Amino acid sequence: MQNVIYPFTAIVGQSRMKRALILNAISPQIGGVLIRGERGTAKSTAARALAALLPEIDVVAECRFSCDPSQPDTWCDECHERNGHGAGLPGIRRRIRLVDLPVSATEDRVVGTLDIEKAIQQGKRFFDAGVLAAANRGILYVDEVNLLDDHVVDLLLDSAAMGTNVVEREGISFTHPAQFILIGTMNPEEGDLRPQLLDRFALCVDVRGIASQSERMAIMERRIEYEQAPLGFQQRWNSYEGQLSEEIVRARQIVEQVKYTRQNMAGIASLTAGLRVDGHRADLVILKAARAQAALEGRTTITDQDILLAAELALPHRLKRGPFQETEVSLENLEQRLEQAYNDSDAIEDSEQTAGESSDVKKKPVKH
Repeated sequence: MQNVIYPFTAIVGQSRMKRALILNAISPQIGGVLIRGERGTAKSTAARALAALLPEIDVVAECRFSCDPSQPDTWCDECHERNGHGAGLPGIRRRIRLVDLPVSATEDRVVGTLDIEKAIQQGKRFFDAGVLAAANRGILYVDEVNLLDDHVVDLLLDSAAMGTNVVEREGISFTHPAQFILIGTMNPEEGDLRPQLLDRFALCVDVRGIASQSERMAIMERRIEYEQAPLGFQQRWNSYEGQLSEEIVRARQIVEQVKYTRQNMAGIASLTAGLRVDGHRADLVILKAARAQAALEGRTTITDQDILLAAELALPHRLKRGPFQETEVSLENLEQRLEQAYNDSDAIEDSEQTAGESSDVKKKPVKH
């Protein structure tokens, strides 16, 4: 029986989770998303549905690492060797892959291994590809990421940030691209991630069961219909899926053209500083996510609303909290803080300008 994926657009509610996933699909450079919540809140359903929603990609034919035919600078070592004469390599089109990483995964299973014995005996490199190779230009999904070994989580996050995977052993190395959308899900009741690892996830969403009676009824109705006639259910949502897929494609085409001002950066910096967010990763994430949000809406300039929507996803897991405090941040609270941040920024610029003018007056020569 054909495995029919539950449509992304058929998921009831959970707008923040869906928005975080869509923004990463538009701009994978954002750096992935962590979805925290209790069981039965559509976490894994949304991750799998996103892969089915995304458009097909061009890959080098017979390449284990799904290299992009139009980007030779990012090719794996095998593609560079095959293209020795520089004539280019043929490409094919295929669907985006979603690769599951099991909780029991070891470092070798993730990054791959080099066969030193074969290298010595035959004088050639033999690379046994790992999960990162399969996930290149796709989605790497880690369920129960909080139960994964910290060292393995570090490896994933490093690769997601660098976009390449380099394996070295006994003076032999192999390099291949490792660009993927990292989606981690977890149930906080089973333990949390260390703060250092939490900060490495660009966006974070806390999901809960929906309280609305009508929405809970819609969830039951849609799920029953899907289980009874999956193909018919999928076809009913095809037009919605196609529309969202087209919006993502259009946004990808313009996201690098989205402009921002120094005032935008000042507002973001003041916002994170006012909330006492450690480090500078959050500032960059908010800016990248705001650009993706603007592109999703078909604009090439970001607005305060884009910044607020991005901050809503980038800040909750980075806020300092007491043992009984929630990390939830509301748009209303962020809007007030951003307005104050702009006011503070204007005041600083005015004071600097005044100080500069005063300095100029002092430097004027005295006429005798």
